[in-house]
Amino acid sequence: MMFRYEIKKVFSKKSSKIAILLLLIVVIITCWFATDVFFVNENGEKKTGYAAVRQLRKAQKEWAGVLDEEKLRQVIEENNRINATPEANSKKLTDQEIAYGWTQGIYELRNLLNCSYGEDFCSYDYYRADDLSTEDAGAFYENRIMLLKNWLSDDGKYLFSDAEKKYLIKQYESLETPFGYDYMKGWTQVLEYAPTIIMVGMLILGFLVAGIFSSEFSWKSDAIFFSTVYGRNKAVAAKIKAGLSIVTVIYWAAILLYSTIVLVYLGIDGAACPIQADFSGWKCFYNIQIWQVYLLTVVGGYVGCLFISLLTMFISAKTKSAVLAVMLPFVLIFLPSFLGNIESPVINKILGLLPDRLLQVSTALTYFDLYKLGNKVMGAIPILFVLYGILAIFLLPILYHEYRCKQIN
Repeated sequence: MMFRYEIKKVFSKKSSKIAILLLLIVVIITCWFATDVFFVNENGEKKTGYAAVRQLRKAQKEWAGVLDEEKLRQVIEENNRINATPEANSKKLTDQEIAYGWTQGIYELRNLLNCSYGEDFCSYDYYRADDLSTEDAGAFYENRIMLLKNWLSDDGKYLFSDAEKKYLIKQYESLETPFGYDYMKGWTQVLEYAPTIIMVGMLILGFLVAGIFSSEFSWKSDAIFFSTVYGRNKAVAAKIKAGLSIVTVIYWAAILLYSTIVLVYLGIDGAACPIQADFSGWKCFYNIQIWQVYLLTVVGGYVGCLFISLLTMFISAKTKSAVLAVMLPFVLIFLPSFLGNIESPVINKILGLLPDRLLQVSTALTYFDLYKLGNKVMGAIPILFVLYGILAIFLLPILYHEYRCKQIN
């Protein structure tokens, strides 16, 4: 009964209903951007819609399979063949679009070639693949390791300790090769825009739960609340339960609605491909598959939202102010972007462990955030999950005790 009352109290406000509607609009708009895929047909015309998705999928599926030396030779050969056509060398925009259309099947693989055969670890040349010959195919995987080693001995030499350098090289060398490649547009798109859903969702969740523990004080009904039989035990527990339920239901409703729409529309092919099979994850030192990246992203987002929401409720209970509490999610999400402009190894170490990284795990996986625990070096992602998972659990009794022992004015 008390639990229902707390839920009803939150959603009876017009502002809460507007917040939920806003989240739904954000999900719909983000789905539109994520599914905005085009395909250039044989006439050089750019087509969109589901038919374009099917054509793009068909074109890229023709190159699916194990990305071994023979497959790479075929990609380089096909790229060189297209570059030699009159359309590719024409100055007419339509001819250039036709030539681009021929590359759509190998477009993602061409990006990987640009990464592997780049001049250095940090550079990217879109036209690098155009200078390759079929004889270069054998160095594809070795180049990835070589560029890392060169960078760690040159520009990146002072960024990591010797133990961290060894760890990165070991991670690169332990990647199972040759790896598989497939059409994976559904996964890459859903992962690219997932942080938008999660961060906007967190801001709205912070707004919704900020008033759960301060409403009695703002309504001047705290004396009545705490003087009732269950005011300092079951009623407090009901507030915590209501906050947890709101965060859980709304978060998973938003992220699953978004994921379902994008993946159904674009397809779930390529889930078993390694993260390195996509251009954005080529340099990643975590050797995991695309479906695992998605799982880490959505679960990490939930852990982050849960921790920040509990902290928001604690601030609300501590200060008796919903205004101060609702500011917390904004600070935790946007402050790191300002601190990131400060060139400092210490600041970078701190930034790597802030809760906002859990709200954008798919992006954080590409960062070289390393930490040494004892004699073991590891990336930030597993630390973030354990750290904020434990902190979220610890916040529950602290929040309960803080509000239960509140003095009546």
